[in-house]
Amino acid sequence: MLFYELLSNFLKETKGSLGVIWNSFEGLESPALTKLSKEFSIPMFPIGPFHKYFSSSSSSSSLISQDQSCITWLETHTPNSVVYVSFGSLAAITETEFVEIAWGLANSKHPFLWVVRAGLIKGWEWLEPLPSGFMENLEGRGLIVKWAPQQEVLAHSAVGAFWSHNGWNSSLESICEGVPMICMPLFTDQKVNARYVSHVWRVGLQLEKKVERGSSED
Repeated sequence: MLFYELLSNFLKETKGSLGVIWNSFEGLESPALTKLSKEFSIPMFPIGPFHKYFSSSSSSSSLISQDQSCITWLETHTPNSVVYVSFGSLAAITETEFVEIAWGLANSKHPFLWVVRAGLIKGWEWLEPLPSGFMENLEGRGLIVKWAPQQEVLAHSAVGAFWSHNGWNSSLESICEGVPMICMPLFTDQKVNARYVSHVWRVGLQLEKKVERGSSED
């Protein structure tokens, strides 16, 4: 109930404003922007993507320390060979989901760069749920870091896919770099974003079922 009250107040205040600045662009969301412009009857300024106005090496909005060593690691891999995995700064997954993702990455036989920040796994500090000897058995094929300079990672030639929670910033950054996405939305707008990525823009595949070894997507 509080959510709908908040949304109602947001819409009311927006309609009374002089205009709206969007972190998007006409080529991506023209139909939606046109519809909103008519409904709100105020100017719309789709001047995104905002991250392209800043150099990722000189400016970052991240409050978490970035591990730059992963860029050096990416340099050792061939183009489009690495799966990049990150679920953002707020989302949390269960221990079961974490372990299944780990085995999925291992069984894919592809190199992977996986961002596992502190607090990502519900009830655990960091990598404690990883099966014993998991990383050692990969023989260097995988790298896990607590945080990564995402814009640099997605722009790197070695990255061929992005397993994402589909937050808007992450989705936009991936689209701008031409990196196809594996969509695993967790809450709020992520589910709508993932649907657009997979079914409208068709630049990704949404995992419709639960994350589990042996299951497949139709």
